[in-house]
Amino acid sequence: MRPLVQANLEKRVLSLVNEERRRAGQSRLDTDPLLGEAARAHSADMAKRNYYSHVSPEGTTVGDRVVVVAGDAFAAVGENIAWGQENPIQVVTAWMRSPGHRANILHTSYTHLGVGVATARRGALVWTQNFGIRH
Repeated sequence: MRPLVQANLEKRVLSLVNEERRRAGQSRLDTDPLLGEAARAHSADMAKRNYYSHVSPEGTTVGDRVVVVAGDAFAAVGENIAWGQENPIQVVTAWMRSPGHRANILHTSYTHLGVGVATARRGALVWTQNFGIRH
């Protein structure tokens, strides 16, 4: 995926998430490049190795992935993943229809978001959102 296309998709997801938060009376999430780096790496790993899970085949979790890029910058993190939605509207709509994903999007304590998207072998998009509370 071309970097500009990837960046535009990721920015649009952040915008749609913040719109959902506004409707629910929640504060906006700020973009965080470190959370974005971890999200992009997880989407790329799932796409490349053809798995779909919050836990990698080696057992690493969102917390592990964020620590690799951000050290102890975050007091708490959360993650949403999706596979196959063709655009930001579809993926955010799917997440909002799922109670667990919706809870992450509308969580009152999260302050930052990083989004990552990658393309799997057959062209399907693989999405990751990393939410965080900075120390």
